Amino acid sequence: MAMNALTVCIFSFNRGKYLRNCVESIRHCIPDAEIVIFDDHSDDSETREYLRQAAEFCQIVEPREVGTIKHGGLYHNMDAALDVFRDRRLICFLQDDTQVVRPVTSADLEMIEGLFDCNPELGFIHPCFIRGIDLRKRPVTPLPGPASDFFFREDTGQSAGIHYSDLVIFKPDRLIKAGWRFHQSEPANDKQAKSLFGMMAYMWLPFAMWLPEVPAYRGKKKTLGLRLAERKKKVGFYPFILLSESEIGRLKRQESPRLPIAEDFLECTPGSPPKPWTYNPLTGLGLLKKLNNIEVAFRRWLKL
Repeated sequence: MAMNALTVCIFSFNRGKYLRNCVESIRHCIPDAEIVIFDDHSDDSETREYLRQAAEFCQIVEPREVGTIKHGGLYHNMDAALDVFRDRRLICFLQDDTQVVRPVTSADLEMIEGLFDCNPELGFIHPCFIRGIDLRKRPVTPLPGPASDFFFREDTGQSAGIHYSDLVIFKPDRLIKAGWRFHQSEPANDKQAKSLFGMMAYMWLPFAMWLPEVPAYRGKKKTLGLRLAERKKKVGFYPFILLSESEIGRLKRQESPRLPIAEDFLECTPGSPPKPWTYNPLTGLGLLKKLNNIEVAFRRWLKL
């Protein structure tokens, strides 16, 4: 299987240095991948400048009319990606605050495509590590997967992550034949995936991850509570150090694979935030979360 059989779609808004890091990690680790950036009307100068540069080696898609579908926003852009790239063999969805953390070989891609071919009920594969902070709410219990390099996750009542995640690998023709359209939330898509496919497969050795402690947007406008939370959490740019070939080899040789928790496998560049990492500045900050929710509700009431 040729490496360029993988199309990586990145969904982006106003985080230029993060987008650059995501794209460059793909170019380094999956050099023959087709890269498509779906940018949702970014208006900051850093992101616009990088998009101009990236247009030399990526396809850039911004909200516009595509056929009969008007897209904009994460899930509308996902629908557009499914429609426009329906003829691709494998598609991987990432976001601008994610990074590829290890080389993805042709053997990896052959294994992934073979897994889909041998499991017609499989809709999605999750390419990312498990967030350690999530284990505080509920444990992750691995179940036997469709092959030795994959596992399923026991359903303990969470709203998403059992059948679907916003960061996934899939065969577009399989989704189209099943009548898939992206709903406007991760839980709604998990519910749809449950009705159309089996459980989502997790990789024992994933290749991507969200960066920790990144700036966040809610409705593209930051509330006072969110701004204060970002200051308290010291949000910043903390890219990962790529896993070395020796580290990858050691992990592959394990007799009993370890649960792929990000904090156990990955390290950030110097200045890394404390572990467990968080991925939403409001996590663990109850008063600021309430302040954020009040402002969001007030804006909706005023229709701002």
